[in-house]
Amino acid sequence: MTQEFTKYPHTADGHQYALDAERGAVDVCRWVKLQAKKHLEDLDRQSDPAFPFYFDPKKANEIGHFASLMMHVKGKWAQTPTPVLFEPWQEFAFGIPLGWMKKDGGKRRYRNMFDLIPRKNGKSVSAAILGNYMLTADGEPGAEVYCGASKEKQAWEVFGPARLMALNNPFYREYYGLHVGAKNIAVLNTASKFEPVIGNPGDGSSPHCGIADEEHEHLDSRLVDTFQTGMGAREQPLLLEISTAGTNLAGPCYAKQQLVQKVLEGTLENDELWGLIYTIDPEDDWTDFEVWRKANPNFGVSVFEDFLLARYREAMQSPDKQNINLCKHLNVWSNAAVGWINMVKWEECADKNLLMDRFKGCQCWVGVDLASKVDLTAMMFLFRREGEYYLFGKYYLPEDTVRLPENSHYQRWAAEGYLTVTPGARTDYRYLEEDLAEIAKAFSVRELAYDQREAEYLMQNIREWASFPCVEVPQSPTFISEPMKEFEALYLSGKLHHDGNPMLRWQASNVIRKSSKAKSYYPAKEREANKIDGIVAAIMALSRAMTFEDPASVYESRGLIVL
Repeated sequence: MTQEFTKYPHTADGHQYALDAERGAVDVCRWVKLQAKKHLEDLDRQSDPAFPFYFDPKKANEIGHFASLMMHVKGKWAQTPTPVLFEPWQEFAFGIPLGWMKKDGGKRRYRNMFDLIPRKNGKSVSAAILGNYMLTADGEPGAEVYCGASKEKQAWEVFGPARLMALNNPFYREYYGLHVGAKNIAVLNTASKFEPVIGNPGDGSSPHCGIADEEHEHLDSRLVDTFQTGMGAREQPLLLEISTAGTNLAGPCYAKQQLVQKVLEGTLENDELWGLIYTIDPEDDWTDFEVWRKANPNFGVSVFEDFLLARYREAMQSPDKQNINLCKHLNVWSNAAVGWINMVKWEECADKNLLMDRFKGCQCWVGVDLASKVDLTAMMFLFRREGEYYLFGKYYLPEDTVRLPENSHYQRWAAEGYLTVTPGARTDYRYLEEDLAEIAKAFSVRELAYDQREAEYLMQNIREWASFPCVEVPQSPTFISEPMKEFEALYLSGKLHHDGNPMLRWQASNVIRKSSKAKSYYPAKEREANKIDGIVAAIMALSRAMTFEDPASVYESRGLIVL
């Protein structure tokens, strides 16, 4: 198939990269491999009359050729006129998706491209070139191209280079009749324009192309939603979402990454979404510098070994710098800039096939962390079997809180069944009590641990029917430090298992560790919106489990087998 693309060198490079990625000739994570595999499989399927798409190598070639006519405007390459030459991975990331067309009508297949790429790998320059291409060379009359970001400075990270490329290229300006203003690039004879947009763009625009830059900084999805709803009058619009990983697992960027991963895995169908995620795999050891090459596709081109080595050593030597470096240079999400929980290790403990029903008859401890009645409440169930622990949870919020515009993450989790929403403005704890009663019927609950704050009235009700004791566990360093250390040791050793619940993942990433004057630890959070209730409740449950000797471990120490 590569030989068929010899007339189109940019397409040939992108296609060869897909072949190399899929077979392991270039070291990339599984998400890049899956997107490469999808492209290659679709090439084989296009001859099937029932398959609705075909690949046009000429169309795929255009963006790489267009890039080669632009001049670098940043870094050492800008000192003398130097054309932009896409690397093979960029030909794959930006060229290959533009080559896929619909058999019915011949319009573009992919309407949404999501690219999660670590810092310094040239994603803003690539996006700037794509913006100029969509403005001029895509053939759309009256094209409107917008580069949106949460802050003006960020919006200019893409629009600024695009504007300078137009200013520094008289041939480009003359050929398309461009006017380059202070905050606008316009094609006068077609009334097309390219502009930056900050924050919520509002209704009224009709984007042919919307670029959402550094989407991890967006608190909600309003910018992307406005772009998409405004594209209805366009025949083949394109939404480009580019970002690094960030520190908001409840935001729209992380949610979009989860959606892309489901599409790549084949558990969700979306033929108009192209996704490319450069990161490390769960089994990779970030302390091995070789995996840093793997996550950075422009290694040695725009991000250099000495720079990454400095960040690597910083992460190795300074625990307080670890999360931010893994986040920005390996695309490992972490909600706290200096988090307590290593999210790579946490994800290794996840088993999405883990079900509570498997633990009937096993010892169970319950931890309840009750927030104010308008905030998140968590009830965690901790099972112990043969010296290992298994963690499940239930979460509760009142309807009025969930409906707030800033709580789109709660709305999503409620729709997916992870969050129980109680009617009205205050959490109705009867829902929690009913869930607990059902659990108590099916499982061997040893104790319930709770913090007295907000909880005494509910505990009085539970004590009236419960066959297990309810034990107060104050959340002070004196009481919480040792179980917190044990919790850390368990998940780091792989002996704490959980079901991959996204709400618990978010809360785990929010936890920071603080210490008292007596060097005792306690969990905390950087800001009020970063909830940690599920992890706190789990630590409380563990504090009670630690007071019970594990029969299995006793038998094992005596050389006996427990059936």
